[in-house]
Amino acid sequence: MAILAVNAGSSSLKFSVHVRGPQGMRAGVLVGAFTGLQPDGQPVLSWSYEGQKHEEVLLVAARQSLWLAALARLQTLLNASLHLPPIAAVAHRVVHGGTRFTSSVRVTDKVMEALEELISLAPLHQPANLAGIRAFAQAFAGVPQVACFDTAFHAHMPELHQRFALPEALHQQGMRRYGFHGLSYQFIMGQLQQHSDRAQGRVLMAHLGNGASVCAAVQGRSVATSMGYSALDGLMMGTRSGTLDPGVVLELMAQGWSHDRIESLLYKQSGLLGVSGLSADMRALHASNTPQAQLAVDLFVHRLVRESGAMVACMQGLDVLAFSGGIGEHDAVIRAQAVQQLHWLGLRLDEQANTQARGDAVVAIHAPDSAVPVWVVPTDEGRVAAQEAADLLNLS
Repeated sequence: MAILAVNAGSSSLKFSVHVRGPQGMRAGVLVGAFTGLQPDGQPVLSWSYEGQKHEEVLLVAARQSLWLAALARLQTLLNASLHLPPIAAVAHRVVHGGTRFTSSVRVTDKVMEALEELISLAPLHQPANLAGIRAFAQAFAGVPQVACFDTAFHAHMPELHQRFALPEALHQQGMRRYGFHGLSYQFIMGQLQQHSDRAQGRVLMAHLGNGASVCAAVQGRSVATSMGYSALDGLMMGTRSGTLDPGVVLELMAQGWSHDRIESLLYKQSGLLGVSGLSADMRALHASNTPQAQLAVDLFVHRLVRESGAMVACMQGLDVLAFSGGIGEHDAVIRAQAVQQLHWLGLRLDEQANTQARGDAVVAIHAPDSAVPVWVVPTDEGRVAAQEAADLLNLS
């Protein structure tokens, strides 16, 4: 029995095939991604199987949808001589579950209708997630489709950490803090608990990538997180602003900015890209010698440190710090700068261990005299989604 885990974006499709072993769901035996699926894009398929990496330009017939071409190629790949078990379910990462979906659920027409109503809460991600579910339900007819939610890990945060200072009627409408990156945090927590006895205490996890957030967890459960009602809140991100005074939005409205223009500004034109005027890619900013690129990097670290302080305050202390995500796993400079600015917590890095951590294994990067252990934990949201689907459907 195998589970196909997918993460459908607006221009990309990540996938992985997972098989359950004696110790639970294994890392993907087949892992890959289609990129360039946007209109007029040049689709490329990259995948790896048993340590062998492959890349190919996707062949698309005249007038064929890029998405349909990608799904057809994926089916061919799964049916090739890769010795894979049959696919028993497709597990989809869905960004927002709202107040109704606090755990993974098998997709039905009613579930899809309810998820459609949440599009305004995650306009960059939710439409693509739902389009992916529809496409796979058609391509893999009869195979159960399971929605796994990024909000679920935070669903039981204390009420004080969920509540906005808004009237009760608006709270009842669902205007509250939800939190995101839950599949990632669920995986990171599981890995930390296998590697550190202190992970049952007060843990600060930083998922840093194009989307970025921090999460405070106590005894394995989320108690606070930087993202809130939408995936805009909290840290500065690749193209997203992070926390912003609502007065700025009101002023833009007074200047005549439309909803769509403001949405585009906050989701697609801000963050690292907006401040640097150069790129949303941290690697490009490190390579640049422009003052604005350096400002973008410094501001990213500043926001990380500021939000981390808030999380530590919510937990009233810190027992473990973990970095994950594309930046968190691979950027030794950002990790070093953040830890240095959090030195008042007793954090100390082993510089060599930090430099050598490449995001390919769970690695401790703290110095022997550090009061708090610091880890790099490569995340695997697909494995969590696959495990959720297998458990939900009672598959073995």
